[in-house]
Amino acid sequence: MIDTVSNDAVAALPGVSYVMPVLNEVTHVRAAVDSLLNQDYAGPFEVALALGPSIDGTTELVEDMARVDPRIRVVQNEVGSTPSGLNVAIRASQYPIIIRVDAHSVLPPDYARIAVETLQRTGAANVGGIMDARGESPFQRAVARAYGSRVGLGGSSFHIGGEEGPAETVYLGCFRREAIEAVGLFDEHIKRGQDWELNRRLRKAGGVVWFTPKLRVTYRPRPSVKRLVKQMLSTGLWRGELARRFPDSNGIRYFIPPVMVVGVVVGLLLGLGGLVQALVGAWPWLLFGLAAPATYALFVLVAALGNLRVLGLRSTLWFLLVLPCIHFSWGIGFLLGYLKLTSNITAHNGR
Repeated sequence: MIDTVSNDAVAALPGVSYVMPVLNEVTHVRAAVDSLLNQDYAGPFEVALALGPSIDGTTELVEDMARVDPRIRVVQNEVGSTPSGLNVAIRASQYPIIIRVDAHSVLPPDYARIAVETLQRTGAANVGGIMDARGESPFQRAVARAYGSRVGLGGSSFHIGGEEGPAETVYLGCFRREAIEAVGLFDEHIKRGQDWELNRRLRKAGGVVWFTPKLRVTYRPRPSVKRLVKQMLSTGLWRGELARRFPDSNGIRYFIPPVMVVGVVVGLLLGLGGLVQALVGAWPWLLFGLAAPATYALFVLVAALGNLRVLGLRSTLWFLLVLPCIHFSWGIGFLLGYLKLTSNITAHNGR
């Protein structure tokens, strides 16, 4: 009798399609896929990998994984962008629940089970949780700490946590297929921030986007300054683009980094003007402009020292560099996107 009830319960569970865009992710993709295969969700599932034109061995790796495990399916993402890959994978999948996965993420074993339970309990169109950034090197640990703090990426609930309930957006997402198909899937013209934009359409269509801190996804930050700057510049650029396109959906927190960038740059220029004044014997009143960069430098120093006990010395020293990299790259990108100076930049891949 117990086995019959158990089998009936399993049969009632909706099937889950995990969709993951993959492009030059040979270092991370196996761990990401393994975390899907090891889920404790008892219902049927499949893994759809949208393979972009990779050059680092990713193609051979994912094709080998698909040969070994029939639950893994590889579909070609010729465009190579994230939203294109997501749409290709969704169209190639079959189940009514879509769980978006990033190749840099590792899902805990109970992720799908909790996500589907929450989706059914709340009636939401999309359920998501926290991007739990975890670093392996001292640099990555500094980046992860910045991601998960208010001083880094602004304190969104999917970065720092919060109470369960309706939200503007969430990390990744567990979607009802009919809900996202009704609003047209991901916008392939938006290379970054496509989650936010899709969630905006879901909410405008009357759906609910639901945040729960029970869903925590391990995320591996970029491993170098160069890759972090590139990521943040692209993210900021598209956030600025979205802020310009949808002015009714912008919070003030999005404008803090670009205002800071302008303030620091103007302050430095005024300071240089003050030095020129001093050299020619005039009263160097323009030196007061240095108050802006000095205040920002003090802010970074205090933030780093506040994390010394958690990070240790080496990662704290990296934090002194990581925080300005995030703020300035994101802020500059935002200004370029908001002012529509993106013709040569938005053509690049958004990953």
